[in-house]
Amino acid sequence: MIRLPAGPLDRVVVLGAHCDDIAIGAGGTLLSICSGRPGLRVDALVLSGGGSEREDEERAALAAFCPGAEVDVTVLKLPDGRLPAHWDEAKNALEELRARTDPQLVLAPRIDDAHQDHRGLAKLVPTAFRDHLVLGYEIVKWDADLGRPNVYQPLAPALAEKKVVLLQQHYASQRHRSWYDREAFLGLARIRGIECASRYAEAFYVTKLTLALEG
Repeated sequence: MIRLPAGPLDRVVVLGAHCDDIAIGAGGTLLSICSGRPGLRVDALVLSGGGSEREDEERAALAAFCPGAEVDVTVLKLPDGRLPAHWDEAKNALEELRARTDPQLVLAPRIDDAHQDHRGLAKLVPTAFRDHLVLGYEIVKWDADLGRPNVYQPLAPALAEKKVVLLQQHYASQRHRSWYDREAFLGLARIRGIECASRYAEAFYVTKLTLALEG
């Protein structure tokens, strides 16, 4: 695999429409990033679930998925499934986050996700983070909307297993869902691993990328 050299990484923004989106879509990548960079700053914004048990789950989970990092989590109270009707509140929250951080990397839902909340957030991201590398993560679900990603983060087997363990450990409110299980998460990771010559991987979608290849 051809790997381009990575520049300094000390600030990351992670965005989710719902509590657990970030961990499902990019939990392995967060573990990879944070484990090798003590003191990394991670700013997380989640649009729904504030004031509920889901917020407590999210805060504990993101702390576990970002070992050694300085993590700041904001969970709003926008209603689940109604993001299009709360466009202004979501837009303002993104603008406020952008005003206080200038990350090297943004992890957010992919722009063609079938869920209206995921898709709506994805469309808002480049209006606030205009000059930033944004990687759109994917979430397996009944909509059958998985596509053809163009960016991969390989995951060692132990790391992929750790992601699954943390998902089960921290999101008890989701365990009853038919798609929320070890087989689903590891199965998708195995497929994405095949696509990038690794055992496991998380996959992302990028719409614009600037390379700095100077010596």
